[in-house]
Amino acid sequence: MPDGSVSLATPYRTHTNGQLRAADAGTTARLAGWVHRRRDHGQLIFLDLRDRHGITQVVIDKADAPEAHAVASRVRSEFVVTVEGDVALRLPGTENPKLPTGEIELRASAVEILSEAKTPPFYINEPDAPVDEGLRLKYRYLDIRRQPMADRLLLRSRMVQAIREVHHAHGFVEVETPTLIKSTPEGARDFIVPSRLQPGTVYALPQSPQQLKQLLMVAGMDRYFQIARCYRDEDLRGDRQPEFTQLDLEMSFVDEATVMAFVEAMVIEVTRATDPDRPIQQVPFPRFTYDEVMDRFGSDKPDVRFGMELVDLAPALTPDSGFRVFDETLAAGGRVKAIVAPGMATITRREIDELTERARRFGAKGLAHLALEPGGEIKSPIAKFLSDEAQRALIERTGAGDSDLILIVADSAAVTADVLGRLRLELGERLGLADPDALAYVWVNRFPMYQWDGELGRWDATHNPFSGVVPEDEALLVTASGDPSRPSPDDPAGRARALQYDLVVNGWELGGGSIRIHRRDLLERSFRLQGQTIEGMREKFGAVLEAFEYGAPPHGGIALGIDRWAMVLSQQTNIREVMAFPKTQSGTDPMLEAPSPPDPAQLGELGLRFVGLPEKGT
Repeated sequence: MPDGSVSLATPYRTHTNGQLRAADAGTTARLAGWVHRRRDHGQLIFLDLRDRHGITQVVIDKADAPEAHAVASRVRSEFVVTVEGDVALRLPGTENPKLPTGEIELRASAVEILSEAKTPPFYINEPDAPVDEGLRLKYRYLDIRRQPMADRLLLRSRMVQAIREVHHAHGFVEVETPTLIKSTPEGARDFIVPSRLQPGTVYALPQSPQQLKQLLMVAGMDRYFQIARCYRDEDLRGDRQPEFTQLDLEMSFVDEATVMAFVEAMVIEVTRATDPDRPIQQVPFPRFTYDEVMDRFGSDKPDVRFGMELVDLAPALTPDSGFRVFDETLAAGGRVKAIVAPGMATITRREIDELTERARRFGAKGLAHLALEPGGEIKSPIAKFLSDEAQRALIERTGAGDSDLILIVADSAAVTADVLGRLRLELGERLGLADPDALAYVWVNRFPMYQWDGELGRWDATHNPFSGVVPEDEALLVTASGDPSRPSPDDPAGRARALQYDLVVNGWELGGGSIRIHRRDLLERSFRLQGQTIEGMREKFGAVLEAFEYGAPPHGGIALGIDRWAMVLSQQTNIREVMAFPKTQSGTDPMLEAPSPPDPAQLGELGLRFVGLPEKGT
């Protein structure tokens, strides 16, 4: 609702439907909106009139306003009407405490139908009624009339407004960057746009404004931000859409601590402005290294609203524990780790089998367990292989108590962390361990600079190819062979840490950023490790490389997902719930029926024809 000093009056209304209060009784008002509900009591007709600001009850008395009553008799749900009359207090006992306008009603003297409506395909006035999502997307303009969807879009609007206000208050310049750019590797497929004026060439829609914002730093803009539209042609999921919005920002003459400090303060201010009732679990935000979160939570986007952390069992196991799987895994350099599920010792055999099958689907060879039943008895298929001393050592190491269930995975470090991390999240949700209202923001930094791509035989950047390296690790950006064109998984570069940082909230990656490489020689060196030739670098990143020869300041920034942030703040699990007109899981828009075949004339203008795609497997 706008500030009370802002008038939203028009020729159709003097007030919105959420504005009138008891103090307005005795005045005349005109309202406009959609008919939320209609109740016909013969002599009296009641209309609940709705707009995005609220609902006001309108009463039409046949004795006082016969013409208005005749018009109201034709009105049905979702008709658009304007009404005029006197504001009056409701009769004692008929007030509606659920509505801000519930103490008053408008006693109409005139009713005008502005637009009639067909019966909607689903109920607008029953917000909790289940509606198929495909139907909601096809009639999104009706779905947005429903209060839950409207409330989420209003929350998103407040959030974006707060973002802009905070950045302007801290000296940032809002700059729009183009959406027709050159295709560059950003980790996903580009959407491409053929050029009519330059036949045979294409633009790409930006996956992010990465190079452009760095060029703005070279240009001296100092502090830039943008609510940027971005595009990625990738498979979709609940937190991913082909087009999305991000808060993009970059700062000059900064180090990692400077950027993180500003972003943290900004996030706190925006969160409190958007939803002041949501508690932030910890301020300052906890900070973890990548190695630490993988060791403790099995994920680089940890949900720290609950414990159930991963426990390394190696210190509690002797070289010959008696259980061959544990012994062989440790001897091969793997890990044996566990989580403790509180109160789950009495789950059924079928439930254990289901957990084991899930662990296998996640990549584990199996899932061992120890159930500590009330009274101290230990039940487990592996108990017979472990001595009493070994069993006590495992229980002491995990801190498990009566009625708890210890779940154990023995595998490589990566598989063990991933499987237990995913089981931890599922069981945390199942057991209700996380406070749904809390916002647990955390920082994760010191990511590996590169990850080895065995298929392509090269190093890939773990974030983006412009990320800087921790200064003391710069000497590691070399290959074991000494030849950048001959990389191997044993290269010193594999041990380098990046000046990268992710902001995480409630187990969702909200965004990531880094201090960038601002020296051409170091950037070329990093690109060489990633399999780029000198010619390839110039083709893909020529503007940035050349710009760095004209004086580039140290700079860094971050990009935060607007859609995902709004999703978390509105307690949703799918970003489609905070987007006005999203695509389906298959990337289609059922409302506009997009994508659609191009008009042959459009292809002709571009000099294109569709030749089809090879069948899969051919």
